Amino acid sequence: MLAQGAGAEIVDTIICKRARPDAKLYVGTGKAQEIALAVQANDIELVLFNHNLTPAQQRNIEREIKVRVVDRVALILDIFALRAQSHEGKLQVELAQLQHLVTRLTRMWTHLERQRGGIGMRGPGEAQLEMDKRIIADKVRMLKERLGKLQKQRQTQRRSRARGGAFSVSLVGYTNAGKSTVFNALTAADVYAADQLFATLDTTTRKVWIEGAGSVVVSDTVGFIRELPHMLIAAFRATLEETIHADLLLHVVDAASPQRDEQIAEVDKVLEEIGAADIPRILVFNKIDLTHLEPGVERDERGTISRVFVSATERLGFDALRGAIVEASQAEPVVVSSIDNDDPRFRTQSPSVSPAADARS
Repeated sequence: MLAQGAGAEIVDTIICKRARPDAKLYVGTGKAQEIALAVQANDIELVLFNHNLTPAQQRNIEREIKVRVVDRVALILDIFALRAQSHEGKLQVELAQLQHLVTRLTRMWTHLERQRGGIGMRGPGEAQLEMDKRIIADKVRMLKERLGKLQKQRQTQRRSRARGGAFSVSLVGYTNAGKSTVFNALTAADVYAADQLFATLDTTTRKVWIEGAGSVVVSDTVGFIRELPHMLIAAFRATLEETIHADLLLHVVDAASPQRDEQIAEVDKVLEEIGAADIPRILVFNKIDLTHLEPGVERDERGTISRVFVSATERLGFDALRGAIVEASQAEPVVVSSIDNDDPRFRTQSPSVSPAADARS
């Protein structure tokens, strides 16, 4: 899914099972030779690893197979660069790309020099690598300053909304769970929604009137994924703050996904990392039109709504979702972040591969 989202044509898939990664090549000498033969036989231009490689491992495997290698982190960064539309989104992606690039500069020529001008930047006896790092460090500092200004603007906007007494709701979830489609159905908005990974990178906020809750501010946010690169989380901090400061999180789940339980756990992990683990949460099972589930709500042992079942494309279950938001706006905060695995309706077989594992190439 990641490879196709980046526009790659999958020619061959090679799976390697090891007790631990090889320190030099990650996959071992024999498997590297197998990959090299597949590259030659199929005229392959690019090899994707569905794992995070160290800079040394990436260089070593490239020498072995004689074509360019892209690991999972670089692939996700590439998709983010492809999807970014707003000025802030592009700045955040560029910052993450530069922070990833700086660890992989060895023996690379200065390809950023034209952006900043090379005259007067070379110190006496300064190595090319050090100059590259200094150029990137200056660029990173400039991007952080710009993002800092945008972060202050967001804080001002949030304070303004808070003074208006609006209840704030943020949609979170695994990428391609249908958050933007739920957002459109809930707010009558028309934000971009597509059946692809990371269709949404920019936070969109709309104010909607819900009878019983009054004015509600709803925010659509970037999707999460397994092993989301830490530099992306750091770069998108300003965007993710909409989630941190929400009164209620609607955790949108792809009810039809065979990796549903694992995806829920991955989102919970990211929410904890960004400091949003204690915000009241409701699981919104989307895409029920592709399952046997019916629209409606389920309550936990305390009588609090913990799950809502909807179909955003068919506009099913949204009266129940609005009712859940009303109830949450009037109730004491309760964190709901897990599913009942003893309930046979939510029991799924453990997949033989982890989420997004079909991104191997």
